[in-house]
Amino acid sequence: MADAVLEIRNLTLALPAQADRPHAVSGIDLTIGAGETLCIVGESGSGKSMCAHAVMGLLPKGVRPESGEIRLGGRDLLKLGPAALRDVRGREVGMIFQEPMTSLNPLMRVADQIAETFEAHGLLSRAERLERAVTLLDEVGLPDPARIARAYPHELSGGQRQRVMIAAALALGPKLLIADEPTTALDVTTQAQILRLIDRLRHDHGTAVLFITHDFGVVAEIADRIAVLQQGLLVEEGAADAVLSAPRHDYTRRLLAAVPSLVPPRRPERAAGAPALAVQAVTKVYKPRGFLVKGRGVKAVDSVSFDIARGETLGLVGESGSGKSTVGRCCLRLVEPDEGTVRVGELAVTGLSVRALRPHRRRIQMVFQDPFASLNPRRKVGRIIAEGPIAQGVPRAKAEERARDLLSLVGLSAGAAERYPHEFSGGQRQRIGIARALALDPEVLVADEAVSALDVSVQAQILELLKDVQGKLGLAILFITHDLRVAAQICDRIAVMQRGAIVEMGPTEALFANPAHDYTRQLLAAVPGGRRLASIPAP
Repeated sequence: MADAVLEIRNLTLALPAQADRPHAVSGIDLTIGAGETLCIVGESGSGKSMCAHAVMGLLPKGVRPESGEIRLGGRDLLKLGPAALRDVRGREVGMIFQEPMTSLNPLMRVADQIAETFEAHGLLSRAERLERAVTLLDEVGLPDPARIARAYPHELSGGQRQRVMIAAALALGPKLLIADEPTTALDVTTQAQILRLIDRLRHDHGTAVLFITHDFGVVAEIADRIAVLQQGLLVEEGAADAVLSAPRHDYTRRLLAAVPSLVPPRRPERAAGAPALAVQAVTKVYKPRGFLVKGRGVKAVDSVSFDIARGETLGLVGESGSGKSTVGRCCLRLVEPDEGTVRVGELAVTGLSVRALRPHRRRIQMVFQDPFASLNPRRKVGRIIAEGPIAQGVPRAKAEERARDLLSLVGLSAGAAERYPHEFSGGQRQRIGIARALALDPEVLVADEAVSALDVSVQAQILELLKDVQGKLGLAILFITHDLRVAAQICDRIAVMQRGAIVEMGPTEALFANPAHDYTRQLLAAVPGGRRLASIPAP
């Protein structure tokens, strides 16, 4: 490629001796041209992020280049010393990380963090740096950039923080922009905005983009070319249309087959019955705390009502900040509703004291978004699952035997009970989270973004597992998600939330085919890769 910005030749990265394989990546060859977007896709552990970190000179401790070259502007980055690499970072290569909240300094204002890029390279005066920071915030489409420049990261939404990261990455006009899963945790409308922004920037400035993702919707939306990695090996590469429409490798075909369709499958008619969960006019206002703090607060949930029958799945969808997770937490009384009633079966849980509620908590359980954060890292998996029944008075031996049975139910070996959470993959940890939620034989399961951070193949397995467990146990499931493709495949009905209120609710197939509310239509239109993926023939 005559106008190549980045050339990776025969790159092999050795892993530490105790790793599950000898190399993170082996013999990788990739080229990215000016103004081109190359998407690297593959499951967790395929080596996608390792390639990006190698380019930036940010490999984890214990991972080392064994062979190959990474050429940028005629120089082999693998041969540069620390000082030379610092000069390359920001000036020639910018990087957008997956989670801006952990990448941004919580103690620094936004403008100072962007200005730091110029300061590190000895450019501009302090006043000029701050002025340039405001200009960059305006260029990435942030409203009122002067105000946001003075804000701290926690005062911004997820989409706004990601735009700040993009502004910082583009501050010095790099030739290459590396985006490592930059839209994974974002809702569909914010995701669409970020993808359009990155695409516009590479068109306007001729920037080469290395985009790392496991989301084929994103790939279909933004990619010029696609490289597929499996267990550190490059198994397929080519033009995006060719790879998506006629994949050559079995692994690529399996990944594409696992992408959930935006077309809901036909579901059998469900006989009406008494609801397992009934939510009536629930309202929650988050009020400012502190003696000197004044304000009316934020109405996170505004008179929300719905019910779910046994064996039914109701999807709660909407943008970040729409109130979805607050509704789920109100159902479990993890958050106390200000008004309204939540009933599990015939029991009004909102009317019970904490002590009176304790024996009934087993009836409604939750699967959290991040199983690594919600599982105790100091306890073995079997004990984690058994804790709930033990707290409810079940003898320890019986609770631990039940834990082993549940591990088998969710597709893990009984021996997994003797291991710790960090010894499992993300998909396996989510299975453990489901087993823990089922340990008390609940009537209702609340799944809060339970598959949003998983690879498409693992995601498909977890969705199939939830449907299988629901069929065996007759669970009612409240499925909270921002991914409309996932909602289409698992939910019997959909409730769409906007600014704390349900604006539309109905059977999934009818709602997707003929949405009545403008906001629902906007959400569906924002799903990435809709047209391109819809044209792919069924496997």
